[in-house]
Amino acid sequence: MTEADRTIRRALVTGAGGFIGSHLVEALRRRAEVRAFVRYVSDGSAGNLEELAPSKPIEIVRGDLRDPDAFRNAVQGCDTVFHLAAHISIPYGKLRPRDVFETNTTMTLNALSSARDSGVERLVLVSSSEVYGTARTVPITEDHLLHPQSVYAASKVACDQLALGWARQIGAPEIVVPRPFNTYGPRQSTRAVIPTILSQARRGDQIHLGNTKTTRDFLYVEDTARFMIAAGESGRAAGRVVQAGTGVETSIADLVDLLGRLLGKNLQVVTDSERVRGETEEVERLVADPERARNLLGWKAEVSLEEGLRRTIDYFKGKGTESPAGYRV
Repeated sequence: MTEADRTIRRALVTGAGGFIGSHLVEALRRRAEVRAFVRYVSDGSAGNLEELAPSKPIEIVRGDLRDPDAFRNAVQGCDTVFHLAAHISIPYGKLRPRDVFETNTTMTLNALSSARDSGVERLVLVSSSEVYGTARTVPITEDHLLHPQSVYAASKVACDQLALGWARQIGAPEIVVPRPFNTYGPRQSTRAVIPTILSQARRGDQIHLGNTKTTRDFLYVEDTARFMIAAGESGRAAGRVVQAGTGVETSIADLVDLLGRLLGKNLQVVTDSERVRGETEEVERLVADPERARNLLGWKAEVSLEEGLRRTIDYFKGKGTESPAGYRV
């Protein structure tokens, strides 16, 4: 295994119509040919890709990644795969656990086998900070105990370990598991906390939320996209888990205060029992140690939380709608 950095020439991005996927496609197309896989829907929508400026063209492929033939056809001619597609809803995982677990693990297995059979050099399997559960030690390093507190998080643990085990036993393609912390920014769905607050703030000063004592490490989406590209290019990252965050811990209560200040509003939180996770489900603290990303990838977050929130607010104001665009994979 060489430590020389590599060049991405043609990349396949799965989940390309989603929030993070669309930003990754936007960043990647400045340096490589990009094939974007989106889930087939009858109206032909490409999700958030439809918001991208018409500059360098993107090849869009539609299908269902649970179908191994769809994956095999999509990956032909690509040297790098960024696999983001997943069932991401934590509440849906409680309602339909088999669907979430089987979908995520099946797509990952299809990605691995298709990449191997097609001669792909590197598979970048995007993970989630949810795999850690509530932090046992702060900040969280890549060696922290994996303690999933939801079916979704458990499915991501399974996908990560499947990919790493595949790399150790089979060897091809090279595997990198980037693990971004709580990404936010333009195009994010109202299922996420920041768009939820902004959407409610349009209607008034009362914000209905669950537990506001929980803390998160908020990472602006353009920083996340740069991180994933670095994971695809770095020779030193092969076979490794690398996480991305700012190293700054912010409570949801403090987040509401900051958004209120930026909006010029006195936002008042109302606890909504329907939004509160069960005691064993709630992840209380998440904050990253970004040292490995700095050492292996030469990456660090560049956008502060305040600046990122300003950009996000400007985006939603420009949309002129009460809710951000939906998330598609």
